[in-house]
Amino acid sequence: MSKFHVELKKVVDDTYDVEIGQGLVPALIDDLKNGLDGGVKKLAVITDSNVEEPYGGPICQALSDAGYQAELFVFPAGEKSKVRSVKEMLEDAMLAQGYRRDCMVIAVGGGVVSDLAGFLAGTFGRGVPFINYATTLLAAADAAIGGKTAVDTPLATNLIGLIYQPKKVYVDIDTWKTLPKEHLINGLAETVKHGCLADIELFEYLEKYTDRILACDPDACTYISERNCDVKYKVVMKDEREANLREVLNLGHTVGRAIETVSDYRLLHGEAVSIGLVAQAKLGCKLGYMTEAEVDRLVALLKQIGLPVTIPDYIDKDELVKKLYTDKKVRDGKLRFVFQKGIGDVMQFDDGRYAKPIAEEEIKDVIENM
Repeated sequence: MSKFHVELKKVVDDTYDVEIGQGLVPALIDDLKNGLDGGVKKLAVITDSNVEEPYGGPICQALSDAGYQAELFVFPAGEKSKVRSVKEMLEDAMLAQGYRRDCMVIAVGGGVVSDLAGFLAGTFGRGVPFINYATTLLAAADAAIGGKTAVDTPLATNLIGLIYQPKKVYVDIDTWKTLPKEHLINGLAETVKHGCLADIELFEYLEKYTDRILACDPDACTYISERNCDVKYKVVMKDEREANLREVLNLGHTVGRAIETVSDYRLLHGEAVSIGLVAQAKLGCKLGYMTEAEVDRLVALLKQIGLPVTIPDYIDKDELVKKLYTDKKVRDGKLRFVFQKGIGDVMQFDDGRYAKPIAEEEIKDVIENM
């Protein structure tokens, strides 16, 4: 019997910039020409059917005009497309067009696009570079930044994926002006979450300037984009692989993701997260982590924005409770929740963890009364 020791240590620099501004396509092309492309001339622009006409197609054309071999790959819009079969369809389409390891992926769109395209980039050719060009407030606040990529399955959400960082993220505030108002409202849920867990000044800004944000005022939109980036950066920098601290970014998502799925995606992601934020706040209040006044303040802000704070009548609450067990924070079959500590902070428990095991009866009682 013999042994051979394989010593393999890596030092990886995954540093990247997030550029926030208006009309950023010229900046994207300049960055590529100045070295962001890494010498790659073949670009796969991945987008969905909603974003194809206003942004995906024009960006692909602009890249072609700049001398790149760029092709557009489109999938049906919506959370139901964030699955392995759609990823496979895109991969096969790229392979059929001659794409190999000498390419780059550019994700143009919202959270579903960045999750799906980022996961594809991380596995295509064992990993090719990618860029996120975020066209929604939701993507700018959450999905496009941080490197978490994944797909959903019938049994669980976001459990099949990897951590794979982009080369750069572009947050083009001009694109928000073309969003339906419901999608602007939807996108603010993740921003509220960031205020709740780490930034009371952001929370207070949302209370004061909701109307300006929903009117796509450039200064207001730039401000919340910068604050969102700051919150995510401080968390991801300390715990890129979600060993502990990064779980705080799942505040509101245990119930939120479950209710989104049980609703068969009638609820948008942000709408579901809004309800999840209320659920964790109400349970947190029972456990002594928030006061009733703080819960009321959170509920008032969500209502002011136009987000839901109660569980719709069409949701089967027993099915919802069962669905909680598909959450990625579940350990040894036990539900685990992240909780606010007042407003602007999160609970850290005696074992140093940020997620606390919760008995099913405790959360079931809250759900039954929502």
